[in-house]
Amino acid sequence: MMEQLPPVVAIAVLGQEVTATRIGFDSTPEQRERFLPDLISGKRISCTGTTEPDVGSDSRRVRTRLEDDGPDHFRLSGRKMWITNASICDLINVTASYGHDASGRPSTTRIIVERDQSPYEAREIPVLGLRQGHLGEVLFESCRVPRQNQLGTAGDAARVLNLTWLANRPILGLCAVHMAQRALDAALQYAGDRRQFGRPIASFQLVQEMLADIATAVTTSRLLCYHALSSIDAGDRANHLSAMAKRYSLAACMRAVSLAMEVHGAMGISCEMGLEQLFRDVRMLPIPDGTNQILTLIEGRELTGIQAYRPSSGATSAA
Repeated sequence: MMEQLPPVVAIAVLGQEVTATRIGFDSTPEQRERFLPDLISGKRISCTGTTEPDVGSDSRRVRTRLEDDGPDHFRLSGRKMWITNASICDLINVTASYGHDASGRPSTTRIIVERDQSPYEAREIPVLGLRQGHLGEVLFESCRVPRQNQLGTAGDAARVLNLTWLANRPILGLCAVHMAQRALDAALQYAGDRRQFGRPIASFQLVQEMLADIATAVTTSRLLCYHALSSIDAGDRANHLSAMAKRYSLAACMRAVSLAMEVHGAMGISCEMGLEQLFRDVRMLPIPDGTNQILTLIEGRELTGIQAYRPSSGATSAA
């Protein structure tokens, strides 16, 4: 289903569904009853706010602060960036710093901020692609939030994020597959219609090579994403496959869209054909849920048992 949806819609749906999933983890029955029915039905729009101007892949270092404010409320202060659905949502699942763990390091927690109860400022960010979406930033200035909206226990935010990133990554890979499949369909039709030197350009060997490479990228990316998602369904430790699926699919499908533009020649760079939009849109996908470089290091850690970017934590602190 996610592969068939237009990617800008799929990413908005993904933001909604993964937020509902994160609320479901380690929440109380009352919290699940209060939040999940309206999110699942689509009556309320949600998102997750983790990334900040100075915090990306290392989610444990968030600077947004949650502080006690009387017996029934917290006060939230900070700024979140690059948040899907930020400008249109009714509630945000915010990752914030709250207190300290046993070793004295800042601890992270999750809290639901409802716009009608706890007003905050949000605006959309102009970006290269997926311009129909609602990617934005959020500013919390001493935002008062009820204590009953805190989810789970302090210190569990990173674990919940890690678990849900596993499925997000191959789903984003399937968004790239959707774009590459559209590019392949367009390239096949154009190669059959366009004539040079008295015959369709589809008859030329180098054009056939490009078409074959595009088709290979689509098929291998699709199967790898399905394999990763199937492993997650089976309960396997899928950190390696999840990272591999997103990293490979995005690279393969970005090249596939670029090749399709080459098949179209000068028409490939025109706005009329729509390939330039696919080119811009697919370039957006390496950003959410792990950059290519972080995903590479996750694969390396799973293969070797050695953590490259957090050596003191050992190989088991999954990202």
